[in-house]
Amino acid sequence: MRRRKGVLLILFFLALSSLLFAQEGKKRAMTVDDVLNMVRVGNPQLSPDGKWILFTKTTLNWEKNKWVSKLFMIPATGGEAFQYTAEEGDRSPQWSPDGKYIAFLRRGKDKKKYSQIWLIRTTGGEAFQLTKHKASIISFKWTKDGKKIVFLSPDPVDPEVEKKMKQGDDVIYVDEGPNGQYRGSWSNLWVVDVKTKEIKPITKEKMRVQGFDVSPKGDKIVFVRRLENHRNEMYRAEICIVDIKGGKITQLTHNQAPEMGVSFSPDGEHIAYLAPDDKTWKLANDKIWLLNINTGKYRMLSGRFEGNISWYRFSPDGSKVFFNGLQRTASNLYELDVASGRIRKLTNFTGVARIASMTPDGKRFAYTYSDYKTPPDIWVADLPSAKPIRITDANPWIRKEIALADMKIIHWKSKDGLKIEGLLYLPAGKKGKLPLILNVHGGPAGVFTNRFNGEYQVYTGLGYAMLCPNVRGSSGYTDKFLRGNMHDIGGGDYWDLMTGVDYVIKKGIADPDKLGIRGWSYGGILSGWTITKTNRFKAASLGAMVCDWRSEYGQGFNYDVKLWYIGGTPWDNPDGYLKHSSYTYIKNVKTPSIIFHGERDITDTIQQSMNYHNALRELGVPVRFIRFPREPHGIREPHHRRILMVEEIAWMQKYIRGIKWTAPPREKEKEKKEKKEEE
Repeated sequence: MRRRKGVLLILFFLALSSLLFAQEGKKRAMTVDDVLNMVRVGNPQLSPDGKWILFTKTTLNWEKNKWVSKLFMIPATGGEAFQYTAEEGDRSPQWSPDGKYIAFLRRGKDKKKYSQIWLIRTTGGEAFQLTKHKASIISFKWTKDGKKIVFLSPDPVDPEVEKKMKQGDDVIYVDEGPNGQYRGSWSNLWVVDVKTKEIKPITKEKMRVQGFDVSPKGDKIVFVRRLENHRNEMYRAEICIVDIKGGKITQLTHNQAPEMGVSFSPDGEHIAYLAPDDKTWKLANDKIWLLNINTGKYRMLSGRFEGNISWYRFSPDGSKVFFNGLQRTASNLYELDVASGRIRKLTNFTGVARIASMTPDGKRFAYTYSDYKTPPDIWVADLPSAKPIRITDANPWIRKEIALADMKIIHWKSKDGLKIEGLLYLPAGKKGKLPLILNVHGGPAGVFTNRFNGEYQVYTGLGYAMLCPNVRGSSGYTDKFLRGNMHDIGGGDYWDLMTGVDYVIKKGIADPDKLGIRGWSYGGILSGWTITKTNRFKAASLGAMVCDWRSEYGQGFNYDVKLWYIGGTPWDNPDGYLKHSSYTYIKNVKTPSIIFHGERDITDTIQQSMNYHNALRELGVPVRFIRFPREPHGIREPHHRRILMVEEIAWMQKYIRGIKWTAPPREKEKEKKEKKEEE
């Protein structure tokens, strides 16, 4: 009898396993439209008492060709989120210090559509407009007593000047006054009384303010300013302080390092800020510095931390600084002791946690979290345990419906013995030699991290392995590693790529006869360089690339090339600019290449892609060039994003695997087509 029960039990578990396997087998590959349709949540702002979270929720409006953001609120313990304000596009929410009001930016409905500050009670009701400023408000901060709000805004345009511009007097004096490559404007600081709505200027200077903070007493403002707007010269930024009542400005720093992210200490006697160095514009990860506003003395606080620092804030008593730090492929919360410089890791995430807010008592923080199989969602945690609590589940269908890729972090040695790290994505359940796409990140100081990437999931769903190497020059590692490609772009970093490809081929993962390469910005630059050095790749996708550093020098955003990656100017170092330009070796290219570029890109200008395309066309290499109207350095419009993904995949499928691939139509388009056919 016992034996029979045992057999029945085994049969039951076998049946259950088969059922689970069958359910798992029903999962499908991710599509291009899945990527576009994903709901995005972000900027979680905790209420002062830590009980509520305001956040933005962004969804796709395909018919209007845009993503629409709205403000939502949700209990900090989890539960049902609800839309908090009526208008789409409301953004930058901030709780008042007492938690009774929420201030946010809303674009006006008048002809000029200036963004203004609006207020709404946290208990509900209608929002009301606080400011009627004659220019758009860029950012704002409450004073600690909640009676006033300080805001940053461009200087209003004089009506006479505006009238003349409409008549045609709209020429741009490049790099003069507030202008850069395009028309610019000076910006200043203002303050509005919450009760009376009276607006007063704090500063009246010809300057561009790049960030600010309000002192605990509300009597001073610290800010970063520039007195010009020359392209590629961010090192001209300096930290200043101003009295709100008197308007007297005192400059606190005098160097050639780009400061940013200023913040008052709780005692109001010190200022923290981010900068790579205290003297020059060094190629280094940003550090946290502390400056005494009375003595002018300063010191580095975060010298013991190797990696990227982004968000940070003081503890209530000012003895510690909490900061969001990226090391290698993971981002976590750290605690820095101000007196000793000792650093303690408070979380141990393997993915990317992006801290957005913390309660005034420093006990609870809100953040978004993502890893390779988890789309970004909002989480909270309490200190000291830092136990994560998931608050939103924006895309549950991905977990339930999609056969997600596997990912592992791998290491290999480059040609010179340097240890390189990379992320290897593999199709779920597939083994044997696979076609491989080599991804090249931007920067050059970009970095691949352990976060969700829908496009990678589409490629793995089609059967590709994806290799994402953090080549020398990547941030998030050591300063020495970050400087690994100084005066050597296309040298060591090229070999970091190729030895990575060799490694996965040797491991039996990648098919050496089915290789592709893709990249955007510096990723497109290094990819375009790579195919001049080797014909191993069957297809290439080059986005927002530069092929000739000489002709790009005066057009693009290339301070890093002058300072670090090539060095000098094209007239002082002509051989260097020639040596590191892929256009110099364009005759070597045999790889079929598809090229993408935004027509309003001033980081890497579109003429570079046009030159590369024309050369390949004349050389008889299969090439296609797709230009995106209205788009800057990154492609933003949904329809353009879809075209980019679809055309790139089709190109890769054709030349790597010999497959004629077309994307299935979007669901609504498919329904319309079927209905038309029935009629």
